Amino acid sequence: MKILITGGAGFIGSAVVRHIINQTEDEVLVIDKLTYAGNLESLIEISKNKQFHFKQIDICDRKSLDSTIIDFYPDIIMHLAAESHVDRSIDNPSAFIETNIIGTYTLLEATLAYWKALDRSKQSTFRFHHISTDEVYGDLHGTNDLFTEKTPYSPSSPYSASKASSDHLVRAWYRTFGLPIVLTNCSNNYGPYHFPEKLIPLMILNALEGKPLPVYGNGQQVRDWLYVEDHARALYLVATKAKVGQTYNIGGHNEQKNIDVVNIICELLEELAPNKPNGINYYKDLITHVSDRPGHDQRYAIDASKIYQDLGWKPQETFESGMRKTVIWYLNNKSWCEHIKDGSYARSRQGII
Repeated sequence: MKILITGGAGFIGSAVVRHIINQTEDEVLVIDKLTYAGNLESLIEISKNKQFHFKQIDICDRKSLDSTIIDFYPDIIMHLAAESHVDRSIDNPSAFIETNIIGTYTLLEATLAYWKALDRSKQSTFRFHHISTDEVYGDLHGTNDLFTEKTPYSPSSPYSASKASSDHLVRAWYRTFGLPIVLTNCSNNYGPYHFPEKLIPLMILNALEGKPLPVYGNGQQVRDWLYVEDHARALYLVATKAKVGQTYNIGGHNEQKNIDVVNIICELLEELAPNKPNGINYYKDLITHVSDRPGHDQRYAIDASKIYQDLGWKPQETFESGMRKTVIWYLNNKSWCEHIKDGSYARSRQGII
C-alpha cells in the first residue's frame, strides 16, 4: 500500500514511519511542517529506504496538499500532525487553533476532493485515520472510571479543546460527506525520540546534568503510560484493519502517578548511570515541586478492551520494561539530545533528507 503520514517527523509519527518501513513492504510519504518538534534525525535509520519519501508541507497549505496527495495517490492517510504540548497551548493558544483545527479542516477538504475523484474500487478501500488523545475526555479525578469510546468530551486545556474540535470535524466529514474515516484516542506516550520538553525525557536529561526535576504540585496526577512502539503497532493495525467509522481507545494499562514516574526514573539512573554530576548523592535529591499548571487534569485512564476484542491488539511492554528501554535509549543517544538542545537538529535538515 501507499500511506501518507502527516506529522511523520514528530515523536509518535516517526515511530509509526519506522514501524511501517521496517515491518512491511508499504510505501510511505511523510509530510511535515518541521516546527520545533519535527526532527528529521528521528528518521535517519530509514531515510535512505526506497519505500520512504518526505515533503516539507504545512497542512494549512491547501494547494500543496492537493498536488501532493494526487501525485502520491495514497491508499491511506494517517493524520498525526498537531501541536501537542499543554503548557505551550496555555502560553500561545493560537498555534493550536491554527494547526489542530484549521489544519485538520484543510486536510479533510483536500482528502475529500481526492477521495471523490477515485474509482469505486479504490474509494471502497481508502481510509483517513485521525490520531487523537485521551485528553479530549477531560478529568477522571475522584472516580475509578476509565475512558471508553463512548465517554463524553470535556476538554480542559486549549490543547485538548483543539484536539476535541478536530475529532468532531473528522466525524462530521464521515457523517455528512461519507469520507471513510477511523479515529483513535491514545494515552500518554513515552519512549525513544521523545522531544525533551515532555515529562519523561525532561526528567532523564535534567537528572544526568544535575538540574532540578520539576514536578507540578504534589505530583499525584495519574496518567496511563503507553510505550510509543506499542502505539505504532496499534495505529497501523487500525489504519489497515478497522471498519469505517470506528473509534478505538489505545492505552498502555499502566496508570502511574507523576511523582512515581519521576522516582522510577531516578531509581533506573542509579543503576544505569551511577556516576552522577558533582555534588549529588542521589538523583531523587533533585526532585523539586513547582506551582501546579492551570486547569491541570488529575487523572486519565483508558479502557482499551475494544481494540483487543476487535483487532487483537494489546501492549507488549510493561511500564517497567518500557521505562528501562527508554532510559537506556537516552543514555545511548546523547548526540540526538544535544542536537535538540543546541538547535543543530533544525539547521542540519537538508543534510539528512
